[in-house]
Amino acid sequence: MATKKDSITEPVSAKGLLKEFAGLSHKKFYARAGKFSKQFRVTGDKKFKLKDFPCDVDSNLGEEEKQATQQILRIGVEALAELQDKLYAQDKWALLVIFQAMDAAGKDGAIKHVMSGVNPQGCDVNSFKAPNAEELDHDFLWRCMKHLPERGRIGIFNRSYYEEVLVVRVHDGILKSQKLPEKLITDNIWKERLGDISNFESYLNKNGVLVVKIFLNVSKKEQKKRFLERIEKPEKNWKFSNSDLTERKFWDEYMAAYEDMIRKTATEKSPWYVVPADNKLYARIVVAAAILHALNSMKLYYPKVSEEKVAELQRIKQMLLEEE
Repeated sequence: MATKKDSITEPVSAKGLLKEFAGLSHKKFYARAGKFSKQFRVTGDKKFKLKDFPCDVDSNLGEEEKQATQQILRIGVEALAELQDKLYAQDKWALLVIFQAMDAAGKDGAIKHVMSGVNPQGCDVNSFKAPNAEELDHDFLWRCMKHLPERGRIGIFNRSYYEEVLVVRVHDGILKSQKLPEKLITDNIWKERLGDISNFESYLNKNGVLVVKIFLNVSKKEQKKRFLERIEKPEKNWKFSNSDLTERKFWDEYMAAYEDMIRKTATEKSPWYVVPADNKLYARIVVAAAILHALNSMKLYYPKVSEEKVAELQRIKQMLLEEE
């Protein structure tokens, strides 16, 4: 369980991390990734405060530091691909990775770069926008439940059912338009929804689906910088929406909602990772380490075949070798 004492308060050297990760056996590499990600992991602390987790731990990277950071990420992606292959072959577990963050925090980039080495056949990415008419005719978990990963696969949710305790909580007018019976909209609804989510994730755990939740913790200052970049660079104009600026005005309300959400839904089996997101490269390393830790906890292995099957394969091999 991460606490203020455990969280990072001093910049971490990318070169130092590279030195630690380089040359490790796979087993030791996975263990080191778990240890590294632990400082960002929240597993159920009633005293959790978002302010105890920094947004920026290593933003002033020189060229040498950037190269080291990129190399660490490449190593992590390669390790992730190996474990994903075993997950797919074993076909028993599934992994659900949820990304939540304010606009411009880097969700798309993290998904793109961290999952770049994974076999597309074993991974599905789903993005959730405002619910449509059909989705509003169902319970708030329904639309996400339809896209849960099958056994042997990794599912990525770019936003998720957590939007129902974030944007809907900040803008109470949305809740009133969701067709709920009026008597169910009480002062306890957020506590009830957070409880429902925790119970749902516990149910998934009991059915072989591990849930890893990533909160990309970007600062308001860095968000402003990225918004300006999207406006100033023509190739990034398409990324900016007027609604982004509207939501920024509710920054404090969102931070309060995120804090309550993490505090009440973080568990040992379905942890939250509060990732310092002001530096995108560093954030991606933390994300990769968190996913590696989850996969490694499954104790994955390639399925073993019977002696009879081995003998049969040898006979087939001999037949193939004897072909003209």
